[in-house]
Amino acid sequence: MFMHNTRLQYTVRVTDPNPCLASLMLEQFGGPQGELAAAMRYFTQALAEDDPGRKDMLLDIATEELSHLEVIGSIVAMLNKGVKGKLASENLSAADTYAAINAGGDSHTQSLLYGAGPALTNSSGVPWTAAYIDTIGDPPTDLRSNIAAESRAKMLYERLIRCTDDPGVKEALGFLMTREIAHQKSFEKALYAIEPNFPVGKLPGMPQYTDLYVNTSQGDGGDMEGPWNTGPQWKKLDDILGNLPLDKGNGTASAKLTATEKRDSKEAAARTKSNPDCDPTTGADLGAGPGAGAITGQKASPQTHH
Repeated sequence: MFMHNTRLQYTVRVTDPNPCLASLMLEQFGGPQGELAAAMRYFTQALAEDDPGRKDMLLDIATEELSHLEVIGSIVAMLNKGVKGKLASENLSAADTYAAINAGGDSHTQSLLYGAGPALTNSSGVPWTAAYIDTIGDPPTDLRSNIAAESRAKMLYERLIRCTDDPGVKEALGFLMTREIAHQKSFEKALYAIEPNFPVGKLPGMPQYTDLYVNTSQGDGGDMEGPWNTGPQWKKLDDILGNLPLDKGNGTASAKLTATEKRDSKEAAARTKSNPDCDPTTGADLGAGPGAGAITGQKASPQTHH
């Protein structure tokens, strides 16, 4: 059962209404890293969680994220407060009203469609979607995703803080940013309380490949070494082509087919076979103009290297 307390978790004090800033704030209201996405991610994870400790933690944090949704939504509403009054006024000219609702960003959409209240969209007006929720049902995997989500949210709050000089808004955003740090710490503790927690899932990795580092980016400035690819933990593979395929097979794709399937596949391939000896005139040839390059029957220009 949910209950609502009319007092916000953190007081919202807006000095100057700012519809443009309100639009930016929507990124943390209805955006992919926002508070609604976080609340739904943790709440749905909690419902499926069998461990009583993790279930309690996830419900606690999910519910707190809803309170953060209320805080950021209240900031948006207060930043739009002046516009809401102007829209209701009969004393403003059309030009004044137009200027008020077009302060920048997505402010006109917020003013006209949502009555200057917060909308479940991101800062560009894209509606919130459950596709933002990436839960997969494995606690170590989901906890790692939660840690990353809290990190991304913190970075967005940092960027929003740098977008305003309003002391009350900065203070409230600072609180929300700080709670992302606390939640990350809780998720980290919950992850490492699972022993072992890596690799995720039930099946072990294939031992001949778990310590293999494939050095596919080579050349000037590309062969950097560090703890991610060097040391006794790693078997580094530099000769990529000389070791393909890694399983020592023939390196091709094949499927075991019945006689009928083989016949049908062969007939289909014959119907769509390319003729490498033809040079057909194409639509690009017929419509070619300056800048089209060489067309059928012409010789390509020599390449010039700068």
